[in-house]
Formats: sequence, structure tokens, C-alpha cells
Amino acid sequence: MSSNDHLVPVVAYARISADLARDAHGVEDQHKVNDETATVIGCRIVHYYTDNDLSAAKANLVRPDFEAMLKVLKAGRMPDGQAVRGAVVVADDRLVRRVGDYERFVDALTFDDGRVYADAKGLKDLYNEDVESMGLFGVVISKAEVRKIRRRTRRSHRRRAEQGIPVGGTRPFGWNDDKRTLRPEEAERLAQAVRDVIAGKSLHSVLLKWREEDVRTVHGNPWAARSLKLALWNPRLCGWRRHNEELVRDADGIPVVGQWEPIVTPKEWMAIDALFSARIKPNVKADGTVTDYRTPSHLLTGILRCGKPKDDGQICNAPLRASTRLDLSGGFIYQCPSRSMGGCGGSARNGAKVDEYVTEAVLAKLEERAAVKQEGDADWGGAEELERLTKKQRTMLQKWQEDLLSDELFFPENHKMEVRIKELRRERTEHALRVQRASKVTADVRERWFSGDLDMAQKRALVREALHAVILLPVGGGGRRPFNPDLLVLKWTDG
Repeated sequence: MSSNDHLVPVVAYARISADLARDAHGVEDQHKVNDETATVIGCRIVHYYTDNDLSAAKANLVRPDFEAMLKVLKAGRMPDGQAVRGAVVVADDRLVRRVGDYERFVDALTFDDGRVYADAKGLKDLYNEDVESMGLFGVVISKAEVRKIRRRTRRSHRRRAEQGIPVGGTRPFGWNDDKRTLRPEEAERLAQAVRDVIAGKSLHSVLLKWREEDVRTVHGNPWAARSLKLALWNPRLCGWRRHNEELVRDADGIPVVGQWEPIVTPKEWMAIDALFSARIKPNVKADGTVTDYRTPSHLLTGILRCGKPKDDGQICNAPLRASTRLDLSGGFIYQCPSRSMGGCGGSARNGAKVDEYVTEAVLAKLEERAAVKQEGDADWGGAEELERLTKKQRTMLQKWQEDLLSDELFFPENHKMEVRIKELRRERTEHALRVQRASKVTADVRERWFSGDLDMAQKRALVREALHAVILLPVGGGGRRPFNPDLLVLKWTDG
């Protein structure tokens, strides 16, 4: 018998929000403390769970190792059968920052009697209601501190924006490293692209020309359609600043001029803004179909994400892609893209089995929701107002560009219309989602799913209605293993 066999088997957890050095030293230091704690309390660590460079304060951010640890604690054993009788962390705030996550952790750890929990200060009895309440109180205080820091950061960003100070980070394309003076060749390309698009040339044709001439982004990458559109749509081009998706304005409603050289005139940028804004459409049609004519041919493409840690300790989190494999019964696999494509290339799973498991889980969730759903009105009541305001805004813009309206009259009124148009567009999308849920999430959703009544776009819309993401955890041990649904972490939209 080994000298360690009498020690209580536990798992250790470490997390750090920002690994700025990208060397995972923070979580490694935490695990060294976990080792010392385990020795003091008479435990042995059978597995180390690590979420490096991941915040615990954000509601929609998945921590793969935290989720995997909860499964193991509730089961009382590792996937290989090794017993697990508790957990060790450095401190509660490394484990959780949200009350809901703390409650889930306590539920998993106390699922069976006799479990142990300890931090660097020693053992804590989570079966004691007073101790659990103190833990919840600590999480609430921690969450309040996180909010305070965020508010201070937002206020600082707002002040810098109102002063027209350039933001930090990488230099924008078109400007030098000081973010104030122009880089002539890049600036001229942006100016010409703006003029071309205003004159009626398509964004795609501009993109093709840039690619033919091997124009690169500031990171040295080829330009993509989305990045080019965002560059042309940035009010920085005319000397203005956007903060929280709104132009920064003075007390009179006129945009604040930044401390950098402009590339185009405000009227040219406003013309670009009008062109691109006119193309904004709802994400989901009222009949439940997604307005994306490039719908993937597989159910979970872009929804399934890789939960394998990379060499530097960070979780990959790359969207998995479908790849044909005729030697499998399902004919394809979901796999993580290669490093050159932004993934780690280290995860793959039988596509048909993953689809089957997730489909069954989603249908069960949709049937549950269908029992309590509320029907929405088929028609949205704001369509007429949105059309009227959009036409009025275009007319005002044309008059301003023709110098028939002064800045003092145009900007405040235009800003009011922008705010209302944005509200109406959000209401339109929310209404479309409500109608989609009412029309597709019905009691017979299972029958419709398998009868061919729903196409792939509609099925994917329903999956996204039910799930934020599906995290594929690594198998471990190397080689092929039987399909294990416990290695799929489903993040539901209703928590």
C-alpha cells in the first residue's frame, strides 16, 4: 500500500483573470499554494483544474475547467474512476465571483456527505449553513468591488473620449504610432476607399483591389470584408470619436473633435455612415429563419467550442469546424482548427454523436419552455415609425451636406433621431425573436424537427435560442475513446 493511500483525494482549482505575461505563472503559483494546503490538511491532489486568463465575473464567459470540476465533484470521481472527496483553492475569489456560481459549487461539493473544502487559510465546513452564508456574503462583496472598478474604468474612458484623447492599444491603420499624425500611404488608401464607396463602388471591389496590391492590416494580416467595413465606418476618419457605440458630443450636441489629423471630411464620413446604416436588418425574420444565406451545413458549426488548454495554459475556446471523415459512422467530425487558423488543432469528436446528444438536450429544453411560453403578436407596431424616421434622417443629411442646414441645427436633431432609430431596431429584433420562439418552439417541436419541416437555418436558430455555447472538454489519455457526453458542457441561455 502506498504511503499516500490514506490521504483524502481532492482536486485543486486555480484561476487568474488576466495573464498579461502570457506565461501562466499566476496559476502555477496558486497551484503551489494548493499543494502546500493539501499537505497541511492531509489530502492528496488527484487533478489540477486551471482557467488561465479567464474572468469569473462575466455572466456569459464559460470557464471550461470550472464546469468540468463541478461535474467531477458531483459524481465523486474522475472520468477514469479515481475517487474525489473534495476541493482545494487559494481563496474563494479565485473560485467564483458570482453568487450563482458559488451556489452551484456548494451544491456539487456537498452532493454527498463527508466532502472537504479548503483554501490557504485552512478547512471550511460547507455543510454548515453559517459558513455557506459567509461565503455568499464574500462573493457579494467581491462582485460589488468588481462593479466599482468597472465604473471607474468607464468614467476614465468617457473623460478621455470627451477630451478627444486617442485610445490606447495598437495604432489605427492610417496613423503613425503616436495615433495622431497620418501615415500618408495608408491614409490615402482609406480616403480613396471612402470616395469610391460613396460613388457607388462595392466594398467587395475595394477589398479585391487591396488584396491584389497586398495591402496589410497593422498586424500584417490580409484585409477581410468585416475589418475593412469597420475601418471605413470608424468616425476617427473625420476626426470624431465614438464611445459605447455613440458619437461623443459636447453640450450643444456637436461631435467632439479628437486630437489627431483627420483623413476625410465629416460630410464624407456621414455619407458612409448613412450608406452602412441603411443596410442594417434584423438578425431573425418573423418566420424564424436566420438572415444569413451562408448557413453552415452542420448543426453545431460555430456553436461548439474547444475546451482544451493550450501550451501556454490558456483555454483554446476556438469554434470547432466540421470535417468529412468517411471512416466514421456519422460521416464527419467536429474538430478544432489548426494553430495557423486560430485554434489549437487538438480536439475532435464524432459529429453525428455530438449532434444527436445536443439535439436531444435542446429539444427537451424547448419542450419545457413550450409549456410556459407566451404568444407574441404577429405584427410589429413600430415599422411605420422606423421607416418615417429613416427617411427624415436621410433628408436632413442631404440638406446638411448641401449647406442648407447649420451644424447647430443638424447635429442635435440628428442625434435624437439616431437614438430613437436604434431603439426601434432593437425592438424590431426582439419582436422577431419573440415571434420566432412562439412559432417554432411549440409542443410538437420534436416532430417538426425530425419530419423535415425545419431547415438547417431554422434548427440552428433554435439551438442558439436555447444555448450560448457547447464546450467540448478534452478526453485525456490520448488515442480514441468511447463517446462520453459528460465531456460536453452545455451553456443554456436561461442560466
